[in-house]
Amino acid sequence: MGDNGMNPALQKPPGFRDPNMGGGPPPGIRQPARKQALPTTFRPKKKRRNCCMPCCCCFCVTLLLLIFVLVVACGVFYLWFDPKLPTFSLASCRLDQFKVSADPDGASLSANAVARVEIKNPNLKIAFYLGDTDVDVTVGQGNDETGLGSATVPGFRQDPRNTTRVKVATAVTNQLVETRVAKRLAMKFQSKDLVINVEAKSKVGLGIGNIKIGMLAVNLKCGGISLNKLDSESPKCALNTLRWINLH
Repeated sequence: MGDNGMNPALQKPPGFRDPNMGGGPPPGIRQPARKQALPTTFRPKKKRRNCCMPCCCCFCVTLLLLIFVLVVACGVFYLWFDPKLPTFSLASCRLDQFKVSADPDGASLSANAVARVEIKNPNLKIAFYLGDTDVDVTVGQGNDETGLGSATVPGFRQDPRNTTRVKVATAVTNQLVETRVAKRLAMKFQSKDLVINVEAKSKVGLGIGNIKIGMLAVNLKCGGISLNKLDSESPKCALNTLRWINLH
């Protein structure tokens, strides 16, 4: 067989596409369609169940119901029992053996004080419980105010429509005071112009039948009155709690 210098052309397989030639797919073959990608802002988001809103609504409704029930209960309690606060007043105060002595270091004071505080319960159905009460007795005003000792009164129950007088006895012996203060105290004691002060810290609770309700800390301040006026007057005591709420 003679060689004419030309190689026979190779047969191309079906579907062959020359990479050096442009154009679409070979005839008879259809390229699958591509889905167009959407921007991230247009992609649908999966919905998540939010349980915070129902829980918050339930909590608010429950809280409103509790407040409503509390208001109704307080209203019924007030209308049925007609509660009133107890009243405190300084009934009397006596100073015995009031003596001022001069010392090389200044002056000393010795005295015995007996004060009586009157407590009235005006309620018809409510009793009061008083806890142990710490009482301080002082004389004088401003810079001249001088302590005459302290005492503790045991707690007790005060029944409705009851009046109780509590006796408080204190004493000091050879208590050092400034000479000028001691002289002024002695002069005012002789003229019965000496001012008496009684302060107390206690706890007060309510009693309905045999039920005891709470114990609230209270501060009591009585006096601020001279001995001569105290013979004819019984000044009411100031009652407050939490240091800033004045009850009366």
